[in-house]
Amino acid sequence: MNTWTEGAGAKFKTLVSGDSISKGVIYDESRSKYVILEDNYVSLLQDKLKGGLRNTARFGNTLMKGFGNLQRDVVKDKPDIVLIEYGGNDCDFHWEEIALNPDAEHNPKTAFPKFEAMLLDMIDYLKGQNIVPVLMNLPPLNADSYFKWVSGSNPKSEVNILKWLGSVTKIYWWQEKYNSTIMKVAENTGTRLIDIRSAFLQEPDFTRLICVDGIHPNREGHRIIYDKVLSFIRSSEPHLLQDGGFHPAARH
Repeated sequence: MNTWTEGAGAKFKTLVSGDSISKGVIYDESRSKYVILEDNYVSLLQDKLKGGLRNTARFGNTLMKGFGNLQRDVVKDKPDIVLIEYGGNDCDFHWEEIALNPDAEHNPKTAFPKFEAMLLDMIDYLKGQNIVPVLMNLPPLNADSYFKWVSGSNPKSEVNILKWLGSVTKIYWWQEKYNSTIMKVAENTGTRLIDIRSAFLQEPDFTRLICVDGIHPNREGHRIIYDKVLSFIRSSEPHLLQDGGFHPAARH
């Protein structure tokens, strides 16, 4: 969905810039493939917001790819608000290469310092265009499931990847490092932040909200994200809602 969807009283324009999470990608175990969840969190928001909503998120997007596309979209569409959701691909590694050569040096798709610098640049760019940036942090990943996923449950690959990692828990720690940077950037720049991660971690077992691949939120996970985003809008930007913010929370 890359076209504008207009709600009642179309005045404001909201653009979503992100990766497969915002695209609505989930892993369908019954079909053994990735699919787009029809009622993903962005789609659910469409019925609640005034004005136009455009989802430009793409599967596999890193911050660098997304920033380049965002600059073109801003010139063309002139949004009022941009919801920024990146980091899951940026902190990821080329696991096939690690499995083949665990003794070599391997770098993430976006180096940690570069991720922070580009996030700051994106925020500066949007604010310079009088556009309100809103950051979203990362849902937690299930390290055990993700380790099995990237190793393809291949015993040799598991041994080699684990040799390079040192510990499966390092996967969670590394993603948390990028998540912490998003939160630090939000605080240091006075940028609004939607704390998705805490919403997941407040659940008794957040892993039930994640697909078998260990990283993509499933249908229930998207509902958690939707509720958190909607709650944020009700408290900070109620004028963007069709009901003016005077509606009970969607989830109790």
